[in-house]
Amino acid sequence: MRSRIIGTGRALPERVVTNHDLERTLDTSDAWIRERTGVRERRILAPELATSDLAAEAGRDACRAAGIEPKQIDCIVLGTVTPDVPFPATAAYVQRKLGARAGGAAFDVSAACAGFLYALGVADGFIGRGMFRRVLVIGVEVLSRIVDPMDRSTAVLFGDGAGAVVLAPEEGPRGLFSTHLFADGEYADSLHIPGGGTKAPLSAAALERREQFVRMNGREVYQHAVRNMAAAAQIALQANQLSRADVAWVIPHQANRRIVEAVAERLDIGLERFIVNLDRYGNTSSASLPIALSEAVDSGQVSDGDLLLLVALGGGLAWASALIRW
Repeated sequence: MRSRIIGTGRALPERVVTNHDLERTLDTSDAWIRERTGVRERRILAPELATSDLAAEAGRDACRAAGIEPKQIDCIVLGTVTPDVPFPATAAYVQRKLGARAGGAAFDVSAACAGFLYALGVADGFIGRGMFRRVLVIGVEVLSRIVDPMDRSTAVLFGDGAGAVVLAPEEGPRGLFSTHLFADGEYADSLHIPGGGTKAPLSAAALERREQFVRMNGREVYQHAVRNMAAAAQIALQANQLSRADVAWVIPHQANRRIVEAVAERLDIGLERFIVNLDRYGNTSSASLPIALSEAVDSGQVSDGDLLLLVALGGGLAWASALIRW
């Protein structure tokens, strides 16, 4: 049995931080940021709110679009690297805030920017085996809490946001054709937070070294992102005996404009067939794909019968692809 997305939703913080705002605190400029990343502005969550607040709002929006009540949700699979607390799972807080069915499953998946596609693959497997009939899949990040505000290489890139989809069983020709998940731990330190876990618990010395913040080898991540996202996209097409000509829209992880352009070139698919909102939200990690999908659906950009190709890469390094008939 195939699963199908029956509703999409998103949640974005009200506060907008532009490149000009960052010029006041960083040695940078609007022109420098736009040229190297494609980002013009990003959203930042209010300090009194947490990851689960954004996730619940996006989940509620997806349920409305699906025409169901949150209490009809059997399972919540949530992708994030910025949980409310180390445990329990942020999905548990979302279950409570939504009023989703008590006793249903709720757990987190950690695969950084590939987190939404990892979560989607897990949820698809549950539905295929008949374990659940309504699964809420969420990608959510509050990256502003883990980015060093004085590090120009990361502070200009990342933003906060959440996106969600509701999956349900599908007997017809539409739905999720396949997901493809990959990782290579040899490059785990290319994009990571060095402190705060059991390997390096936070201490006064660690805080002094600012080890609670994201560290990124931008050049290495760029090379792997371009190569692996393109390869994962081709694997998805080959697995379903389809070609790039069949694809209506590519929805890439919104990491960096140059990465998106390089992936488009490798796939030989025109950039006009890529859905990109990076300029308005920056890199929202696991939230970027479902936010872009939700916007494209609501705007009418995506039509019934369109073939959608989703690809992402993030820390781990973890990457993934998915193919969906809308």
